[in-house]
Amino acid sequence: MDLAKKIRVVADFPKKGIMYQDITTLLKDGKAFRQAVDLFYEKFKNCGIDYVAAIESRGYLFGAPLAYKLGCGLVIVRKPGKLPAAVERIEYDLEYGKDVLEIHKDAIEPGKKVLLIDDLLATGGTAAAACDLIKRVGGEVSAAAFLIELSELNGRQKFNRNIEVFTVLKV
Repeated sequence: MDLAKKIRVVADFPKKGIMYQDITTLLKDGKAFRQAVDLFYEKFKNCGIDYVAAIESRGYLFGAPLAYKLGCGLVIVRKPGKLPAAVERIEYDLEYGKDVLEIHKDAIEPGKKVLLIDDLLATGGTAAAACDLIKRVGGEVSAAAFLIELSELNGRQKFNRNIEVFTVLKV
């Protein structure tokens, strides 16, 4: 199945000039959703991953079933003020301002191998910040996975942390 055909593109959302990659049309198709998760699984099933770290919120949609299939733990990276215990936080630059991510300080034991996952790699800022958070709490990001990569934004270059970057679809 061609998963690219399952992604709806919405012009001028959330603002004029943006061609939004709407994954809800892929998610509602059980076969397409399964295929996407299975592609991630096949890529990482023999990599000795201890944790899948999923970025809020659409990273959760792929991170949870992937962690289940890999038989490893799931760690969530959240927007500020949503985690109940002590957190590590990072502020990072966006192309249009700043944002903040948080992770529980005890989310990952030192030296554990982590696969970072999100739905989209655009400029790379969010993924880079999440990697920094994981490192701060002791984890080692061994790879990053994304459903979609917006190649023209060169996020892979900004995000390059000497780790493998896997994407299912390049737009």
